[in-house]
Amino acid sequence: MDEKISITKFFAGKNIFITGGSGFIGKVLIEKLLRSCPDLGNIYVLIRSKKGKNSQERLVEQIVNSKLFKTLKKENEKALGKLIAVEGDVMDLDLGLSKIDRQTLIDNVNIIYHSAASVRFDDFMKDSILVNTRSTREITYLAKELKNLDVFMHVSTTYSQCDKLVIEEEMYPPPGDWKEAIELAENYDSELLNILTEKYKGALPNTYTFTKSLAEHVVYDLCNNQIPAIILRPSIVIPTYSDPVAGWMDNFYGPVGMCVATGKGILRSVYTPPSTKTEYIPVDLVVKIMISSTWEKGVEKDLSRKLKTEVYNASNNTVAPLTYKELMECGAKMYKECPLNNVIWYPHNEPTACWYNHFYKLLFYQLLPALLIDGMLRIAGKKPIVFKLHRRIYIANMALQYFLNYTWVFKNKKTLNLERKILPEDMVAFSSYRELDQVDIFDFFWKVKLGARKYLLNEGKETFEAAKRHTMRMWYLYIVWNTIWYLTIFYLVFIRFNIIGYAQIKIIDCIDYFNKL
Repeated sequence: MDEKISITKFFAGKNIFITGGSGFIGKVLIEKLLRSCPDLGNIYVLIRSKKGKNSQERLVEQIVNSKLFKTLKKENEKALGKLIAVEGDVMDLDLGLSKIDRQTLIDNVNIIYHSAASVRFDDFMKDSILVNTRSTREITYLAKELKNLDVFMHVSTTYSQCDKLVIEEEMYPPPGDWKEAIELAENYDSELLNILTEKYKGALPNTYTFTKSLAEHVVYDLCNNQIPAIILRPSIVIPTYSDPVAGWMDNFYGPVGMCVATGKGILRSVYTPPSTKTEYIPVDLVVKIMISSTWEKGVEKDLSRKLKTEVYNASNNTVAPLTYKELMECGAKMYKECPLNNVIWYPHNEPTACWYNHFYKLLFYQLLPALLIDGMLRIAGKKPIVFKLHRRIYIANMALQYFLNYTWVFKNKKTLNLERKILPEDMVAFSSYRELDQVDIFDFFWKVKLGARKYLLNEGKETFEAAKRHTMRMWYLYIVWNTIWYLTIFYLVFIRFNIIGYAQIKIIDCIDYFNKL
């Protein structure tokens, strides 16, 4: 280990090619490389033209202008000049690259990060195969052509093997033949594949996990013992923990969407056992693992080990586990101290393993109030939107339901060992699990809540007091609603229909009947 060079020295002069650079992980990876590896070469970013804007314009709009890059612009704005847009599309054969661009990459690139993917759980099978599986084949072909390849990394997901409850950092038998899957997607229309989806994906819950599992085998079959390759499996990726800022995010996926929907008073119940453990990892820690594992593979001297395709599980459940009950309790504290603006109902959410309890809350605390609010909006001459929003959230939750019912164990021994191999001079910039082990859960999700206000909802700190007053009004309304509701139930059960008395009479009649036998 003493002979190894530092991470920053390893990346000095290296040229990198990234797919998915405008995505959540991609942006954080680009920012971290430019800021913490100042002597880095160029970063080529695959990005397609869209809505009348070419790839360079979209690179500036989607990446450079992101609030995430504020720290980098203060410290070393010139580093942004190392970003080079490459016109292409992962949906296309050869990634949609021109011959000139492809040759430029072959001649110059040393490291490839393939993080582009369709993360929609309900995506059509054809589209999911083309984006998640075929694109992996295409970029693997490119990686094998590079003249000076140091490392090729494919970003997968721990849930690619979610038909097993314990997942090791190793390859598992494929759910199907990736070559056959690509051939089907290329030659048959989407409607036919949609009909076959349920049978074709087997034990895996959706097209996303199925095609990501196939993609892992694309990498393994084409790279193992041939080129230096890594398969990285992050779990649910959530906002930044601290680097470069705390709580940065650019989407509502995962726990963030759940927290925001609850904070707005929209989501009232989650159908999951309260003891089920959540699985999450901050995106900045994922990126540090990506960089440190690239370094470890890149500086490896033993050829057989260097050419062995490694699998890493970037997960947290052996470091900082958290149940859904604890997550909701953490959220309840935040909603009081840091409420969101213009909540439509008092924030309150509880996980439950009882379907009837969940359905009861869904009906009487989500759907009926939504219809009531929409009715008031119609009377006021405004467009009703709340019920439609509830419907979208319900559909999204149904797509997630499989993942809310189980607790997985993602073994991460190799990933944890990376921490021990990092040199002392790299610990501050690239240490990952050391930070996660020391995390204060409430403090972290407080930062996530502030990040959601700032980066997603554009709600500044100056609105805190007004938000608190409005939330308090919603609390009074919530109490009134509950009081009226339970009094109504009491009246119907005990007075109007006297259900209890009726039941007592029937029980006595039954007892008398059996006594006479």
